[in-house]
Amino acid sequence: MAEQPNPARVVADSEVLAADLLVGGDARDALDHVRRHSWVELVASEELLDRTERLVTELADADLAAAHRRRLGDERVAVEHPEDDHPALASAYRGQAAHVLSYDEALGSAQAGLSLQPRVSVSVRPPDAFTKLFDAESLYEAAEGGEYPGPDQDPRT
Repeated sequence: MAEQPNPARVVADSEVLAADLLVGGDARDALDHVRRHSWVELVASEELLDRTERLVTELADADLAAAHRRRLGDERVAVEHPEDDHPALASAYRGQAAHVLSYDEALGSAQAGLSLQPRVSVSVRPPDAFTKLFDAESLYEAAEGGEYPGPDQDPRT
């Protein structure tokens, strides 16, 4: 198995990234945890951004999709992976992320977990579960050390 994942690194699949922009709700709540803290990082490959842009284009329009992609491209930790890999899982593996946010129930299943564990230690959860379990104070202690200073960024900027 590769190095231990970074508990302060998160991957959101294309459906979650699109829902954050277009719907809000659980996806936005989950990703706001990432955006509120400069030490929590969103990890994404080009392929993951490509899929998100295509999805937003289908559901809304190309201009909005392109603007969203630029913003995500500026905010993310970029990783590369083989073309045939699942973009969210490969982004997590290559970016040593501990969390994948996905609405895909198959990715979060026990069977998928057993398949993934020999290769990568990652938690796959829907955004609402991530939000319920997110504990910034203990995560800060594990990832950064020291006393949690509180949120240090506005998630709306």
